[in-house]
Amino acid sequence: MAIETREVRTKKDMKDFLKIPFDIYKDNEYWVPELVSIEKETFDPKKNPGYQGADTKLFIAYKDGKLAGRIVGLNSKVANEKYKSKNMRFGWFESINDKDVSSALFNEVFKWAKGLEMETITGPHGFTDLDKEGMLIEGFEELPTVAVYYNHPYYIELVENSGFIKEIDYWEFQTMVPHEKGIPPKLLRLAERIKERSSLKILEFKSKKHLMSRAEEMFRLLDETFEEIYGSVPLNKKQISYYVKNYITFVDKDMIKAVVNEDGEMIAFMITLPSLSKAFQKSKGKLFPFGWFHILKALKTNKILDFYLAGVRKKYRGTGVDLMMVIEIVKSGMKKGYIYAESNPELETNEKVHAQWKYFAPRLHKKRRIFKKDV
Repeated sequence: MAIETREVRTKKDMKDFLKIPFDIYKDNEYWVPELVSIEKETFDPKKNPGYQGADTKLFIAYKDGKLAGRIVGLNSKVANEKYKSKNMRFGWFESINDKDVSSALFNEVFKWAKGLEMETITGPHGFTDLDKEGMLIEGFEELPTVAVYYNHPYYIELVENSGFIKEIDYWEFQTMVPHEKGIPPKLLRLAERIKERSSLKILEFKSKKHLMSRAEEMFRLLDETFEEIYGSVPLNKKQISYYVKNYITFVDKDMIKAVVNEDGEMIAFMITLPSLSKAFQKSKGKLFPFGWFHILKALKTNKILDFYLAGVRKKYRGTGVDLMMVIEIVKSGMKKGYIYAESNPELETNEKVHAQWKYFAPRLHKKRRIFKKDV
């Protein structure tokens, strides 16, 4: 059977590239489609500032003339400079259950990597840690958040068939909001002692305008927080503005917490958002004509809370500032009637972060993996 791969160069190619997931996950109740307008913007060098530090090649595959898969090769110059590496990234991989199709797609990335004298290939990654990353390896019957990939179980075999092995895993937890028993008294006492022994205090955002005025501080702080985390890359100024627009625009000011020191300087933050997964499913990848309605409704009525981003300045790590924020978010979540929360991916090695959930009946329900292959 004829398999053809093609680099995305035309508007028709891009249309096919964006369409492939909708074909592969047709009628799948767990897949959450990306908004097509956002994904299209991701691969527009004029709109995505990530291109300032990376080059990409997008490939699509056809089998017997029908769409069968896609992949992105990403040469992150920023990452390679930071880690003194010669690594090619791959991401946005989709394929029908056919090893010949997936091999053909990976071979296109391998050829590009060899031409650039790369030594390794890892993925799934994006331009930054704020893009989707990691392939689902457990939790195929769980609804994902909008911040992560969903994929069929057979993807693992397709990737391993092309010579990839485990690099590192991410874990995701589901935790209950403690309505009946309330917040454990031990945690409340501990949070009060932290406040009493330091000059730190929770920053209350008085309005959305107030929140937006300090949003860039959060992402600058995120850079410092992620500096030592696997695979992270620094954000440039344009990327910070880009992510402020994409993240902060939707948040409820009451469900984002920050901590400031005696000088009013932000030293920690935590961003949560009502789950948009069901709304994105109903939107079917489109904002118009009804996509906006489903999203706005979810923002006001959803009872599932997604933990998106958090950052703590190095100097204040281990002081309990993260616990202060968790307690405040739980208090707000209880008032708004949230039932449970999703943690989003946490590195399997991050024991300190895992330990934060132990008081809230955590359920480790999803795992995802970064794969690696020598070129």
